[in-house]
Parts: sequence; C-alpha cells; structure tokens
Amino acid sequence: MFGFSDETYIDIASGNGGNGCVSFRREKFVPKGGPDGGDGGRGGDIVFVVKNNLRTLAHLKIIRTFRAENGRNGSGARCYGRDGKDMEIPVPDGTVIKDASTGEVIKDLTGMDRYVFLKGGRGGLGNWHFRTSVKQAPRYAQPGEKGIEMRVGLELLVIADIGFVGFPNAGKSSLMNMLTNARSKVAPYPFTTKIPQLGMMRVGDQDVVLADIPGLIEGASDGAGMGFKFLRHISRTGGLAYLIDCSQPDFLDRYDKLRAELGAYSQDLLEKKEIIIGTKLDEDGAPQNFEKLKERFSDKECYGMTILDESTVKPIMYAFLKMASREESEATDGFTSHPDTDAEYPESL
Repeated sequence: MFGFSDETYIDIASGNGGNGCVSFRREKFVPKGGPDGGDGGRGGDIVFVVKNNLRTLAHLKIIRTFRAENGRNGSGARCYGRDGKDMEIPVPDGTVIKDASTGEVIKDLTGMDRYVFLKGGRGGLGNWHFRTSVKQAPRYAQPGEKGIEMRVGLELLVIADIGFVGFPNAGKSSLMNMLTNARSKVAPYPFTTKIPQLGMMRVGDQDVVLADIPGLIEGASDGAGMGFKFLRHISRTGGLAYLIDCSQPDFLDRYDKLRAELGAYSQDLLEKKEIIIGTKLDEDGAPQNFEKLKERFSDKECYGMTILDESTVKPIMYAFLKMASREESEATDGFTSHPDTDAEYPESL
C-alpha cells in the first residue's frame, strides 16, 4: 500500500512522426512507372486520463518516464505507415499540470475525463507528393516531425465540499469518523492526522465530501509544522469548518489565529463560507466556554459537539449540507425538526 502522495514530476515525450518513403513503381506491363512512396504515420500523443478510482499520485513516483510510440515509416505502393500508439497517463481528479522549471500552471484537469497534452509529430510525405511535370522522378521524401519532450510537475489538490481546520488535537478526526465511514486515527496527542483524509457524508440521496486537513500551528503559513504543506488542499473546498477545542484556556483566540494563518497563505481562503464548531464539550468547563465562544462570535454560525453525545453532531450535518451549495428546499427534504433547536436534520445519523 502506497502512502499519500500529492506532488511529483514526470518526464514525457510524444512520438516522432514516421519518415516518408522514396519509392518508384515497378510493375509488369507498366513501362514508365513513377514515384509511389507512401507517407509516414503520425506519432502517438501524450494523454492524461482522469480516473475516479485514483486518490493519489503514488503510482507516478515509481515510473516517471512516459513515451508515446513513434509513427512507422511509409513504404512503396503509396502505403501509409502506421500511427504510433498514444501514451495514456492515469491521474486522479483534481490534478494540476505545472511547468517543472517555473512552477507555472499549464492545465487544471479538475472535472475533465481526458486531455491530450502533447501531440505526436506529423508523418513525413512520401515522394509521390513531389512529382511534377518537369520532375517526374523525385528522389526526396519528407522526414517525420519530431515529438515534444518535457518535464512536468503534477500536483494533486484534494476536492471536498467542506474542509476541517483546527489546531492539533481539536477533534477533527473524531468528527470525521462520526459523520463518514472514514477511519482516521484518533489519539490523545497532537498530529495524529499526518495526511489529508477524505470522507463521504451521505444523507438520503445527498453526498457531502469532507476533508480532514492535518492540524495547523502558529507560523504554518511560513512553513512551520505540517499545516503549510497541506494548506493548498483547502483552496478547492466549498466551505470551512473551524474546530475550536473549548477545553483549552486560549479557546477564544484560536479562531482568530487560524484565520490569520489562512489569510497569510491566501486571502481567498478567508472569503469561503464558514462555521465554527466548539469541541470536547464533555470536558470540565468546556460547556461554559462554548457559551462564551458563541457570545464572542454571535454574528457567525456556532455549533457545539462532543463525541459522547451523537445528537450534538446532527445540527452540524445540516449546516454542512447548506454549505455544500445545495438549495435549502432540496437539503431539507426528509428532515424533521428537533425540539431543542431551530435547525432541522435527518432523523438518523
């Protein structure tokens, strides 16, 4: 089993075109003959194919060189050379192709099925194309066009509806495990999540993809800790859930600190839809701290939860459905009202 891999580089080359043929007709009872050299075949293309069953780029860390087949040379009797076979490179959805030397984005493959990246070389023309009234026996044919060689960088950006953001040990993995079939590692120490984890929350016929991003620390935007490496994965999320550990003494400052790290990385992250989730309400003093958190951020959606009480997670499910760009009328289909809250959510988790 390969580990998570979200960036790599590969060397690729499209196929060379086949050479045209210099040939002259030699046939019984045909006294004059004439040029009949066929054209060379086209070189194969480099094609990126998006596979929905792939989740990482790990397979491209083993084989890094990909070459399409060259076109075959033409032959006599105006026979065309066979075209070279394309080289198909499978990648997961969300892959971005970059120039390996400059880092410039060349193509974003998100939502695509197939993308012809490098065209193969054109086949050369045979000598029968060059016959004229004054030059009836041309001894020249075009060489095949060379293919294109280059090194490209591939980067995978996790695509999710909601991204979990929080300091280490804030309860992100616990929430992910309660809402999805994901089995993220949960332990009473920081950095149990070392790679982004995806999970699918299904409510009726609706799916919401959740992403558990490794915990941030202060200075993550400058490269401290693990968070900086994976911050780019939340750039494609539809919304963010800020998880605040209400058992910590600095719980009121954590939201602002998280926002500061995200803003230092990219201001666009601060424009996303968001909710605040106070966690670990089963700890001493945490429920009172959560009330202070709601009062401090009264202009935002705030939810409290504990893994010991499943009912505290149900309103969060409803909030995620709304954040995932679904129409409210569609999202509330099949929901019932809870007597202790204005929110609506599914009867069963």
